[in-house]
Amino acid sequence: MARQVTDTAPAQAGPPRSPLDRFFRISERGSTLGREVRGGFATFFTMAYILVLNPIILGKAEDKFQDHLDGAQLVTATALVACVMTILMGVGGNLPLALAAGLGLNAVVAYQIAPQMSWPDAMGLVVLEGLIICVLVGTGLREAVMNAIPQPLKQAISVGIGLFIAFIGFIDAGFATRIPGMEGSVPVQLGATGRLTGWPVLVFCLGVLLTIALMVRKVKGAILISIVASTVVAVIINEIADIKPQAWGLTVPSLPDKVVDTPDFGLIGSFSLFGAFEQVGVVTIVLLIFTLILSDFFDTMGTVVGVSNEAGLLDKDGNVPNLGRVLLIDGVAAAAGGAASASSNTSYIESAAGVGEGARTGFASVVTGALFGLALFLTPLATMVPAQAATPALIAVGFLLMSQVRHIEWERYDIAIPAFLTIVVMPFTYSITNGIGAGFIAYVLIKAVLGKAREVHWLLWGTAALFVLYFGIDPIERLLT
Repeated sequence: MARQVTDTAPAQAGPPRSPLDRFFRISERGSTLGREVRGGFATFFTMAYILVLNPIILGKAEDKFQDHLDGAQLVTATALVACVMTILMGVGGNLPLALAAGLGLNAVVAYQIAPQMSWPDAMGLVVLEGLIICVLVGTGLREAVMNAIPQPLKQAISVGIGLFIAFIGFIDAGFATRIPGMEGSVPVQLGATGRLTGWPVLVFCLGVLLTIALMVRKVKGAILISIVASTVVAVIINEIADIKPQAWGLTVPSLPDKVVDTPDFGLIGSFSLFGAFEQVGVVTIVLLIFTLILSDFFDTMGTVVGVSNEAGLLDKDGNVPNLGRVLLIDGVAAAAGGAASASSNTSYIESAAGVGEGARTGFASVVTGALFGLALFLTPLATMVPAQAATPALIAVGFLLMSQVRHIEWERYDIAIPAFLTIVVMPFTYSITNGIGAGFIAYVLIKAVLGKAREVHWLLWGTAALFVLYFGIDPIERLLT
């Protein structure tokens, strides 16, 4: 069981402590400066894959006008926001908690929001999401919304996002492809022709196998190691084999002319706060923002509590130290991610790797943030990684999110059916919003049929009603015109 430590613990006897020690309460929490530094490095290396994955997820997607975001600029934006917000969490929240662009959240932006509007408009919605989270934290409504949604549905949302992310990984790597012009047949197939062909797909398969091997061996930084190793293999294969550049997709694995480069801040501030309202209806915007808030809400709460508990920082009542400031910083990070076009930033469960190395204070986060700052100048290395080398990480993250399925009571139909719909509708319709909506509507309906309507929180009733409007928006519009 994790050891409990509070910020009010008496100072340890011994030599005079340094200002750094006193500010971060390093000794009081039973840590040392060396442990904090090692913990900061461990957290960075277990989550640095986001510098590769976030540009690939956002860079491969098109907005309504078929525009792409620049890969090098996305690396800069991803590293910059992670650097600033992780340091802010360390100094302001004093927890060993790192932040970066959220996997799952960036999928919502790339595959659900951007196709309906321009990239600046989509990132404007992310900024609005972050600002709303800050308001909800300030008013105490965050806890009310969290309490309104049943725990099984929260778990089902995470599981569905996991399957969705894994599906994106298989598609982007070319392991599974859409079948053009094959109506009436299966919608996807193995490889490009019904079987696996080509060197790029081999790189992906090797990457998946390596990631699995490293994960089961509990190797720290397994995902990052796999990405680096697969990229090396891809570069070698690309040099010695006759491969058409388009076979790799957007990124061809070739050695860059230089390793260090000046960061490209071209995407910073490229957002339109209210531009989305000119592209889509108000109901759709409300639901899109709600989807972002929902994902950010529960990912953050689970991560903060889980990491704090692992570090022994919860008090006797199970409360997280400085929780108000931690949640506020997380909300600011979401808005900052949108303002930089890096997608919503959130707390990372990979922070537990730093805790495993002994980190107990925010100084570890300062170290992690500083390493993200250093990564700003290594953009050429990040932009040489092909999708086939990076997408095995999506399969790994999908597995980790999928593991929550064991907590759902499948023998209870009033819980299992909404959870099932939430999980399967996401990947099957390529939409996180659709999955959440299907689950909420089914849950409210089943409770009403069973005569248990009063068990459903009024916020959930209101949300389900919005989703009914969302799914029925086309016939409603036809009826009104």
